[in-house]
Amino acid sequence: MTDTETLLTAYDDQMRGAPPTPPAGVTYEHDGPLLRIVGQFRGFVSGPRDLGVRGAELDRLIARQRDHFAARGEAVEWKTRGHDTPADLTDRLRAAGFVPEDRETVLIGRAEEMAGRPPVLPGDVTLRRVTAEADMRRIAAMESAVWGQDWSWLAEDLTGRVAAAPDQIAVYVAEAGGEVVSAAWLVFREGTEFASLWGGSTLAEWRGRGIYRALVATRAALAAERGVHYLHVDASDDSAPILRRLGFRAVTTTTPYVWTPPHS
Repeated sequence: MTDTETLLTAYDDQMRGAPPTPPAGVTYEHDGPLLRIVGQFRGFVSGPRDLGVRGAELDRLIARQRDHFAARGEAVEWKTRGHDTPADLTDRLRAAGFVPEDRETVLIGRAEEMAGRPPVLPGDVTLRRVTAEADMRRIAAMESAVWGQDWSWLAEDLTGRVAAAPDQIAVYVAEAGGEVVSAAWLVFREGTEFASLWGGSTLAEWRGRGIYRALVATRAALAAERGVHYLHVDASDDSAPILRRLGFRAVTTTTPYVWTPPHS
């Protein structure tokens, strides 16, 4: 196999099951081949590379997930990957009322290689690992400003994950003049060779100054220190070119398909 094929196989084998240690109030359920996560800010569904069901049986499986969360009055995200089968999964999701959000690129890098690039920050910016709820609220406010949406749910999500398993997540902020200008977190996945990079959003006026790359290097160093072999990122079109230049390899794409309850 090529290196890319090796990385994709490792991703499929190790990164598509239930994450370790759910936060309080979050439960993992299974419906046939699917993992269903209940109790987050919205529901979440994911499956293996090949769902193993086709046609009308697949339609029924999709409908059960939609109806499960409809009964809860909640939206649900079905996480698809570009190399999944059956090939008509996304067509059937659309037919069931699921709507695609932005496609991202799944990139994988080797932690030791990424850790070998020392972080270089602008002189007026500092990085700090945080655990306090107040800092999580500051991160959520920064994300809301970046995306022009209400990301207040993120503070509760990060706080809950830190409380449930503080050794499985490391949250960092980049600050300037007391303001959070960027934030990112590293999520370890026990029992695998992987950790995942999440976040990395930066206020517009602070972009292009090396903050994102410094957050990657800082998290990579912690991952390598913990014996992690691979770093995984679901990257936006803005982040993917930076990560490729750092040595990450694109192995597939991922697109969330989201069903939202109709407004009453």
